[in-house]
Amino acid sequence: MTRFLLILVMIALFLRAVWRLVVGIVDGAASTGRGRSARGVPMVRDPVCGTFVVRSRALAAQFGDRTEYFCSEECRRKYSGR
Repeated sequence: MTRFLLILVMIALFLRAVWRLVVGIVDGAASTGRGRSARGVPMVRDPVCGTFVVRSRALAAQFGDRTEYFCSEECRRKYSGR
């Protein structure tokens, strides 16, 4: 009897794992996920070191008519010193 219950528990755990795997694959293929937006976060690239930074957290500097974004104050100083 104990062996039968153990086998049932193992089967239930296996089926649950397979179900979660299938749901994850379907969510990933839909690329929206559960309650998540399909759009990503706007990123900018630091012209000095090439690091990608979230635009809202990047340090911005105006150079003429264009805006450059930097990951750190050090990169901003290096760029303005060119």
